[in-house]
Amino acid sequence: MTRSLYPRLLTFALLSAGVTVRADIPAGEPGGVGLAILTQKALVVPLEGTQVINHAMILVRDGLIEAVGPQSEMVVPSDYEILDVGSYWVCPGFIDLHCHIAGTYGLNDTVYQTNPGLRISPETVPGNPRLKLAVAGGVSTVLFLPGSGSNMGGQGVLLKTGLDEYEAMEIRNPGSLKIAQGDNPKRWAYGMGRIMMAWNLREDLSRGKAYAAKWEVYERDGGVRPKRDIRLDVFRDLASRKTQISTHTQYYRLVLTTIIMLAKEFGFATYIDHGSFDSYLATPLAIDAGVAAILGPRQVMWPRPPRFDTDGQVHGSAWGFQKLGHKRIGFNTDAPVVPEEELSLQAAMGVRYGMDDSNADGVRGLTCIPAVTSGLENKIGSIEPGLDADLLIVTGDPVDPRTSVEAVYQDGRRIYDTQTSRRRW
Repeated sequence: MTRSLYPRLLTFALLSAGVTVRADIPAGEPGGVGLAILTQKALVVPLEGTQVINHAMILVRDGLIEAVGPQSEMVVPSDYEILDVGSYWVCPGFIDLHCHIAGTYGLNDTVYQTNPGLRISPETVPGNPRLKLAVAGGVSTVLFLPGSGSNMGGQGVLLKTGLDEYEAMEIRNPGSLKIAQGDNPKRWAYGMGRIMMAWNLREDLSRGKAYAAKWEVYERDGGVRPKRDIRLDVFRDLASRKTQISTHTQYYRLVLTTIIMLAKEFGFATYIDHGSFDSYLATPLAIDAGVAAILGPRQVMWPRPPRFDTDGQVHGSAWGFQKLGHKRIGFNTDAPVVPEEELSLQAAMGVRYGMDDSNADGVRGLTCIPAVTSGLENKIGSIEPGLDADLLIVTGDPVDPRTSVEAVYQDGRRIYDTQTSRRRW
């Protein structure tokens, strides 16, 4: 059987029983006929259960995954087009929960030290060159964030990278409330140290939690309507767990602050973001608090005394978290610090520096783990019925640096392939 990334028409019959399809809409997209993808290996990567299906078939219809299973146990519906990718593999689109590449860099998020009401979504520029490179690298979803120059930079937005219009790109807004600790916000003003940052955070978090509580009482019991404060509205989403706090936290001591203050003291959903260096030492507390670890970029701890004591070894942060029992480990790029198209290489580096890949943990860290971390596991991150058909056709193991992305689908729409477009990187 000849490999082709172009669908081969097996049968093209209109659906029966009054269902209308349009012949001008490609198979798999909303309004078109269904698409059956045949592959040597499907990395379905649910959070629990079977991770890989050999000689698999994936049915896609109306932009969603309809079914997945072994080819021997499935039948191609008569009205579906067939896409046989031969020896290539299929996996979910990659997810990066920390980047700065979806806009124009025109947002000033350092006017104040804390900016909870500032939204980065108006900065989004669909189809910009860096997003196109991200797509070519298999990154289908990003959390576009404010910078780290202030202690609380504002609200990020979760976006699909390859779609043409902002309304189609947006998955959730706010995608997170961005908090930064460590060296970057220290530059905001003279004397800005850990104690001052912790004090400022606690002040805004206390105000925000009290504001959200007033609205919760009003919506439940009625009475006097609270005065709206746009600056604090995001805390209503945080209190109802419609979004999370993503914390640029690199070092062990700062990770402790993140977990103790945000998760334990205030009860907000949060996760370790941009974790690296010795952050893995906080693993027991992170596990107890249900805090995921999204690591990168590079996520290694170099032997550079006196700040770190590594006994002359290079320690991998992912290895450290895994060794201490953490099960929710993902990766980010901080793009453009590391190019977005190198997200899969961050997982490869995790494996290179000691992470066990026997259970495809590197692939999980690119897909289902960030999906669960961001609360999107019912939409993206795995190849399961009902989820968005965000799929990659790749030449082999995604964590192998030699593997290339041959085609990318978002919502069942082929947005990139190497046969009709030049390879972008």
